Amino acid sequence: MAYSPMTARSPDELHRAATPLELFFDLCFVVAIAQAGARLVHSLAEGHPGAGVVGYFFVFFGVWWAWMNFTWFASAYDVDDVPYRVATLVQIAGVLVYAAGVSRAFDDNDWAVAVAGYIIMRVALTAQWLRAASGEQGEARAAALKYAAGLVICQLGWIGLLFVPDDLKRWTFLVLLVAELAVPVIAERGHQTPWHAHHIVERYGLFTIIVLGETIAAATVAVKSAIDEHEALDQLLPIAAGGLLIVFAAWWIYFAVPMHEHLTSNREAIPWGYGHLLIFLSGAAIGAGIEVAVEHAVGKAHISQVAANAAVMVPSALFLLMVWLLHSRHFKRGLAQQLVLPVSALVTLACTWSGAYAVLWAGLVGVLTVAVGLTLSTRADATTGAAV
Repeated sequence: MAYSPMTARSPDELHRAATPLELFFDLCFVVAIAQAGARLVHSLAEGHPGAGVVGYFFVFFGVWWAWMNFTWFASAYDVDDVPYRVATLVQIAGVLVYAAGVSRAFDDNDWAVAVAGYIIMRVALTAQWLRAASGEQGEARAAALKYAAGLVICQLGWIGLLFVPDDLKRWTFLVLLVAELAVPVIAERGHQTPWHAHHIVERYGLFTIIVLGETIAAATVAVKSAIDEHEALDQLLPIAAGGLLIVFAAWWIYFAVPMHEHLTSNREAIPWGYGHLLIFLSGAAIGAGIEVAVEHAVGKAHISQVAANAAVMVPSALFLLMVWLLHSRHFKRGLAQQLVLPVSALVTLACTWSGAYAVLWAGLVGVLTVAVGLTLSTRADATTGAAV
């Protein structure tokens, strides 16, 4: 449609699914994620893990937060008319500008280009919230206006960041980060925007697939590059196989439970949505870690074997722990089921000290985790069925 009044969609709408525009929007974020991952690889391989992790977190936060804000707004107010599509395409343009500024922000603490891209995204989203406010009344209108006002205030803060001395920029970033996270909490008081639980879970699942896919792509490029330059197949094949098993297990574990059944209100949804920052961040960082492991195997990374292993094990363990915390624990019955993922995370982390085959061992731990989880779940279901 050329134009449609923007009113809230029903949270009980049947057969609600991601639209082609939403899928296109997600795909464009791959560029920014890839840029952040490349800078993380460089920092870790050069032996600067502290600066690398901090820079990666800051850059990734901008990617995740812009995606998350669009996703929840779309779940409530996607009317799919021309103005809505144009505003979304403007946000995509902002993503690409942001991606172009990632290397400067990461390496030189120069946020000018990244902030410019971020503001493009946020101005378009502010216009969307104002449009939503024009079609609403009462508490719903007040909530939309609070979102718009919060976005404007935060964007003024990001512009101010550009004029802060370099040694204070990252502390200022933390303040702005807290301010951004506070906007939905404040805006939703007294009124819950009508997001669609099944649609939201699907959108988060699709973005998880994107970050895991980016991990596979990054690892593939790293292994191919190493094979083209070296004949170290005996060292590279275990890393490639283990990395693939880690990603396969991560996918299986994430999609093992029907999460939409748990999201019934903002009380569950806000912590779940915010917590996904660490799931997305760690999922994408696994690929960066595999690249570091490959570079170490062929002698390009100036770090120890333990440090190279940690680049894979730490994000893999964090992914498992966060999936348990946000997803699995709500559907597990009994202590044995609850312990599977936390124990797996600890064992994965312990693989850091298992030498040159650490990535392969971690991959096998992932396979074993899936097998044990399935076995315990099947037995619990059988017991429940027999009792009934």
